[in-house]
Amino acid sequence: MILMSTPFENTYDLSESQLVDLGEAEELILKNSLGKAEELLLKMLELDDECIPVLSNLGHLYGRYLSEFETAVKYYDRVLTLEPDNAWARDSRRRYLRYID
Repeated sequence: MILMSTPFENTYDLSESQLVDLGEAEELILKNSLGKAEELLLKMLELDDECIPVLSNLGHLYGRYLSEFETAVKYYDRVLTLEPDNAWARDSRRRYLRYID
């Protein structure tokens, strides 16, 4: 059996099932199946509440696609608590903070 190699460095040491589920969630977002993507990402978060790629994808989903800016900021806050130097999360958080208040 030949295992597929990831086309990127698995920085967060995600399991094969996490990689598959993240890929599926991202595909669902691209297909505009936002409810299904949200459901899958939230299910993944229940299994690992500190999974930075899941938290980031939830922030992206809520901010860009659902315009739920406070929720997006909440997820980016969680990313930054776990990884304070995450520039992508910091920039995205700043972008959505402009829409709050």
